[in-house]
Amino acid sequence: MNTSQARERIRTHTGLNAFISLTQESGDGTIVGIKDVVEVRGTVTTGGGAILPTVPSDNDAPVVRAMRSCGCIVIGKTNLHEWAFGVTSANPHYGAVGNPRVPDRIPGGSSGGSAAAVAAGLVEWALGTDTGGSIRIPAALCGVVGFKPTIGAIDTTGVIPLSRSLDTLGPLAPNVATASRAFAQMCGDRDWVPEASVAGFRLATAAGWGEDLDRESTEVWERITHGLPTISLPSRVELNEVGFTILLCEAAAFHRSWIERWPEKYGRDVLDPLMRGLQVPRDDYVSALLRQSRLRLEVDQALASSGVDALLAPATRIAAPRRSDSFERADLTGYTRPFNTTGQPVVCLPVPGTELPIGIQVVGRHGMDARLLRIALALETQWAGQS
Repeated sequence: MNTSQARERIRTHTGLNAFISLTQESGDGTIVGIKDVVEVRGTVTTGGGAILPTVPSDNDAPVVRAMRSCGCIVIGKTNLHEWAFGVTSANPHYGAVGNPRVPDRIPGGSSGGSAAAVAAGLVEWALGTDTGGSIRIPAALCGVVGFKPTIGAIDTTGVIPLSRSLDTLGPLAPNVATASRAFAQMCGDRDWVPEASVAGFRLATAAGWGEDLDRESTEVWERITHGLPTISLPSRVELNEVGFTILLCEAAAFHRSWIERWPEKYGRDVLDPLMRGLQVPRDDYVSALLRQSRLRLEVDQALASSGVDALLAPATRIAAPRRSDSFERADLTGYTRPFNTTGQPVVCLPVPGTELPIGIQVVGRHGMDARLLRIALALETQWAGQS
């Protein structure tokens, strides 16, 4: 696909609202979309909001410079949930993002535009951010691959933050091989060659995880994990609580001055939790950071002592909700946020042969991103053969 073909496909899919803006870039290379919280020279960065000045940037974020050094061409800036703080990508300023796989259902968020662009074949891969599941949730709901690298693996300079302690950059892609190439391009690896999948790896699940899923997700989860051993992890309730406390405090601190001046420029679903974050006592934030350190160590020790190579976990508690459905944020973040709290790399894999898109998380050990991608490639191949 060249840039002309990509722009034509985007034009014919304008109803998806997958992009906020398009570039004039051309040439031969990998056609990518970039979530509109990342600085790209020659483009206005909106953050999905209506506050930032509409002035094109003179600079690329470091991750974009690395991608360009590997031949990536930025076709446009993808739509998102306002300020990357939400799970629906129903943006009040730029329109709700559609789900190409199930048009009557939400695409997930906050990297909904990136997932939709990949699912519709508008780009070869797209860049997203993940603070509580913002890559993995839309990957699961749109039926594509999403990769959240180890926290700190990719420089987040030049990216509008949601929570500096938890933010991660990662790719959404149609398959694991493309996600692996995308991760190499994000790292500026010009000499990357595809790695073969691995064999003989050990998988496990977390005890008690997967017992609260909806019918569609339960059927897939039980089939995929049949016969796997379980290991004990820290309380999922605590993992979520700690991560959300850190996110609320850091997001509210970043947005404080804007909230005080222009509260009317925020959607209600984003303004309400930001206001809540302003009320969190400082001692609670400090306590959450200390608990986060303990939880990271406990999860690392659980994975190491069990001898497993990767952990399987549901991506979401429910399949993609209809636009008119009522659901709780935790229905979509309850299984993803724990691994922002602990920082492990995670690949969200779509399970083939399902009526609705269903994603499964494959969780690796800190810093073992390349090995995790090879395990995910093996699982993708194995599941395709079983469908």
